[in-house]
Amino acid sequence: MFVVATAGHVDHGKSTLVRALTGMEPDRWAEERRRGLTIDLGFAWTQLPSGREVAFVDVPGHERLLGNMVAGLGPVPAVCFVVAADEGWREQSADHRDVLQALGIEHGLVVLTRTDRAGAPLQTVIDQVRAELRGTGLAEAKILPVCAPTGAGLPQLRTALDRLLDSLPHPQPEARVRLWIDRSFSISGAGTVVTGTLQAGQLASGDKLVLAGENGEHQVTVRAVHSRNREVDAVGATNRVALNLRSGLRAEQVHRGDVLLTPGAWDLVDTVDVRRTMGADLTTAPEEVQLHLGTVSLGCRLRPLDAGHARLILARALPLQLGDRLVLRTTGSRSVFAGAQVLDVDPPALQRRGAAARRAAQLAGMEPDGDAALEVARRGAVRRSALQRMGVRAVQAVPDGVLQQGQWWLHAPVFDAWQRRLRAAVQQLLQDDPLAPGLSRGAAENLLGEAGAQLLQQVIDAAGLQHRAGFITLPGHPADLGPAEPGIQAVERALAATPFAAPEARELQALGLGPRELAAAERTGRLLRLGEGIVLLPLAPAQAMRTLATLPQPFTTSQARQALDTTRRVAIPLLEYLDRRGWTRRLDSGHRTLA
Repeated sequence: MFVVATAGHVDHGKSTLVRALTGMEPDRWAEERRRGLTIDLGFAWTQLPSGREVAFVDVPGHERLLGNMVAGLGPVPAVCFVVAADEGWREQSADHRDVLQALGIEHGLVVLTRTDRAGAPLQTVIDQVRAELRGTGLAEAKILPVCAPTGAGLPQLRTALDRLLDSLPHPQPEARVRLWIDRSFSISGAGTVVTGTLQAGQLASGDKLVLAGENGEHQVTVRAVHSRNREVDAVGATNRVALNLRSGLRAEQVHRGDVLLTPGAWDLVDTVDVRRTMGADLTTAPEEVQLHLGTVSLGCRLRPLDAGHARLILARALPLQLGDRLVLRTTGSRSVFAGAQVLDVDPPALQRRGAAARRAAQLAGMEPDGDAALEVARRGAVRRSALQRMGVRAVQAVPDGVLQQGQWWLHAPVFDAWQRRLRAAVQQLLQDDPLAPGLSRGAAENLLGEAGAQLLQQVIDAAGLQHRAGFITLPGHPADLGPAEPGIQAVERALAATPFAAPEARELQALGLGPRELAAAERTGRLLRLGEGIVLLPLAPAQAMRTLATLPQPFTTSQARQALDTTRRVAIPLLEYLDRRGWTRRLDSGHRTLA
């Protein structure tokens, strides 16, 4: 199915046209039918001569209902712009044209209705319409005169609709779902039902989705899918759909402007940078404006960066992506103030003097579909999936100048700079303090920033550094232990001669070796600490095992002490160390055996 919306001045025959084309009544409310005035969105569908089906979203034309009108147009790809031949172009015709231009809708037809009442020659109305549409996406749209009550021109309109649908971009069945909800109601025995226009992706019974809106985020399950009043197993874009949800939410808790999303595929953002696409100079905008996108209408704060660019701070977070087209209205206004297109859904903070002007200059060179290399360069590192959630288009191949580490894309100069910065910091630390275990992981993360911290291990490896026990150091460091080196060497010589004669605390103190120096020697594999102030060579446990293996099994602590030619001060912590390693096994308070 394809979906087309109507647009045009109030009482120019939009609903009558839809009724004549489909044989269905688009006005859902009794009040609408009583007053002959469309108040809310209406829906109908029909089959065209080609056999393809088309759905119509009939929108209200009255100036007071512009918000409802934008909600109907927001998610659709094409429009039937209706102008009554007997009245010609009117005020709301211009309002609707501006909405279409702001939304970037470029596919459509212009339908001249009530041709049986036309007083002036049709060509005069056609010329007027052409002049008003000049410079918009509908400037070259086909103009078709019809008379809905008599059926004149309807066959030609149906044929033109077929050709229009041929020109529409093909929907993307594998795309992520973002279904803007335009209706919510309940059905006895079924529960909550929502409707909307599916622009991309597919929906099927059993699908898990995220409902995001005024009441926060909720996990929901699609219980059943309906299209054109028929239950179907699955439906693809572009289509009008009704979804019966299993959500735990009542229908009145789901609102127009809420949205159903593919889980994990969208980021909800509340700050975006935009480019003006039409309308007024953004420096003249009031601070508070009304934003329209899809079916949502939301207040936001506008900070102009220059005449053509601004930052929008939204009242609540929305699933926006690069290239989204927005309609901006001033609060209380019934006309469009400006159209805008999203350029950045994760903009940098503006804190320093002149930051707004510099940011405007950056935005002037940015494309609305995103530049993967530019986004990677700006962040230093970013996951490919994050670029996809932003809406960056070309992410199938790694761009030039970008390095790939798993799912991470890295800007090559930034990655090189991280390596140099980290290695220099480690070298400086060890030069200033040879006993230091290295640069702590926390200090390294602070040094490299948020993006670099996410890829710290990759930076360590690329920089030729080592990461041990939470510290980053140079391979083989240290060659010596600075001022402690003579004392360590003296201990090494003494233990080489008598392996289990650990020096006394006073001897260590005399050599200038305290806990910090001994810890540094142990980290570098020079000594082994068995307890408070007891140090041996790292090979001492293996030497002890060879000696203990010559004893009758089991053996006592005293036998072990004598065989090792040492004191209880050393023998007991050494045996406990062997127990912990699983090399010996304690049988009782006085006996052990080799494990």
